[in-house]
Amino acid sequence: MKVLISPVDAGEAVIAARGGADIVDIKNIAEGSLGASFPWVIRETIRAVNQPGTVFSATLGDLPHKPGTAALAALGAVMSGALYVKAGLHGSRTVAEGVELMSAVVRACKEARPEVTVVTAGYADHARFGGLTPEMLVRVAAESGSDLVMMDTLVKDGKSLFDALTTDELGEFVTLAHAADLKSALAGSVRTEHLAALAGIGVDVVGVRGAVCGGNDRSTGIDPRKVETFLAAARQLSGPAPVAERESRLP
Repeated sequence: MKVLISPVDAGEAVIAARGGADIVDIKNIAEGSLGASFPWVIRETIRAVNQPGTVFSATLGDLPHKPGTAALAALGAVMSGALYVKAGLHGSRTVAEGVELMSAVVRACKEARPEVTVVTAGYADHARFGGLTPEMLVRVAAESGSDLVMMDTLVKDGKSLFDALTTDELGEFVTLAHAADLKSALAGSVRTEHLAALAGIGVDVVGVRGAVCGGNDRSTGIDPRKVETFLAAARQLSGPAPVAERESRLP
């Protein structure tokens, strides 16, 4: 089980990388759950970290259903140095729409850099806004040629992933993803006490921000002591990722 930590700037990214995060996910929380950062921030962050073995991810935003916009954003993320590219399917309402958007993202990424991991991202709290269900997300990811399917929460009001879906429902999502030959990821106000359940359902990647920030508040800065505590708890459950696996994703 890998740990993805989402910094908003180079200073936070350095803390996350030095703390041992498997994936440093550069995002802009001012623009939403999966808010997109700026290309220059992504480049500056990668330069500032300058640590072998660090894998960088970039979010494209809580996207409307505009495949061309999504494809151009994806190319910008790849050219800025991201090896994981996450697209939030906020505006897509059907599997067909989701596949249309994610196919455009996949093509933009893979034509530029075939080794990029493309992430179809949706929302565990989909019922709050009429979004794609977990099963639909897996179908979109599989049919579009994505590499990984993820669920986060759209509304950041203190409710967690586990308030939106039961452990059994989350386990079914992971099972469906693996059956479709996809990696799976879960995020959404995940806390240390959730790790055992997440490890138990076999999720591949756990994403956090608030859990490693002061006061568990995602609007405050990342705290190196909280990074250490969270990662130690995750490693106890899953063990560290092999060095060879992490280095295989380097440019």
